[in-house]
Amino acid sequence: MQSNDIVVFDSPVFQEDARAIASAELPWEKYRGHRILVTGASGMIPMYIVGALLAANELHDLGLTVVGLVRNRAKAESRFGAALSNPAFELAVGDVSDAESLPAGSFETVFHGASPARPALHNQSPTTTLKANVLGTINLLDAQVAGGGGSFVLLSSSEVYGAVSGTDLIAEDAQGVLGHFAPRAAYSEGKRVAETALAAYQAEFGIRPLVLRFGHIYGPGMALDDGRVQADFLADVVLGRNIRMMSAGAATRTYTYVADAALGTFTAHLKGDDSVYNVADNAGNISIRQLAEIFVSARPAKGIELEFANPDDSRSFSPVASLGLDSSRLSALGWSPRVSLAEGVNRAVQSFEEATN
Repeated sequence: MQSNDIVVFDSPVFQEDARAIASAELPWEKYRGHRILVTGASGMIPMYIVGALLAANELHDLGLTVVGLVRNRAKAESRFGAALSNPAFELAVGDVSDAESLPAGSFETVFHGASPARPALHNQSPTTTLKANVLGTINLLDAQVAGGGGSFVLLSSSEVYGAVSGTDLIAEDAQGVLGHFAPRAAYSEGKRVAETALAAYQAEFGIRPLVLRFGHIYGPGMALDDGRVQADFLADVVLGRNIRMMSAGAATRTYTYVADAALGTFTAHLKGDDSVYNVADNAGNISIRQLAEIFVSARPAKGIELEFANPDDSRSFSPVASLGLDSSRLSALGWSPRVSLAEGVNRAVQSFEEATN
């Protein structure tokens, strides 16, 4: 089963999340009558942005038009379900790397999330990753300037920081070291150039910039073949397989439920004055092994166990420190994660179970 085997938008879990975001005490009126573009709309975070906007449109009677830009119509239609019949939603097919294929007309806001996110895709076609982040961002910014300007929200990544030393939590002004002469750098350097492009267009054309740097995000809509550990663990639980650990799993990461990430996006856009915000749930800063144990405990009836490629790893375990994102700037606007890691894992598994029942 792959993530595009389920209609994510019609999932009760997804709908509950979207309504919860739309019910947040935010100045949704700022979007009244707007035409909003969401690129990479069938991806996990962009799909939540679309769902929350449509829920807010219904709840607050905003008169919105939300255009979701995707490259693969069949995949998008299999994921959007009932949204396709929502009069406030338009599905557009095109590639942000090709300026001629962008939707016509002007947009008050662009949420740019079109970028290959799976590590395997960066290795298979680094040029596609680079073009989506660099050419795609510049094409969209040019189109927004031609349409009269507006707001541009870039869904960026913690990878732009590279290796940062001397701190436990990375603040928005931190600068790390990246090895840029490598195919895998197409993602991290591509995001960096995209951020620079946004700063340039702000200075020259007055585009209102907003950069969201996300940590590790998980939840409904995540591709089971994503390649990152949270997706591997989710696939194991959904398919009833034991989780096989290739190491002791001591490295720690910060995991944030996708609905909390989307809520952080809207909080920054509707309430923030800064141009850059980290989005990460610091309570979700745990080791990979601890994450695996949470996935195992999500469905105890399945009898899933942890297996270790090296048996010694099951006995010797001590989490090691890692760098997480400092989200205090976003928290100062009133944002706080609402979904605990255990609850978020349960909801992610549930979204797949709903589709198969």
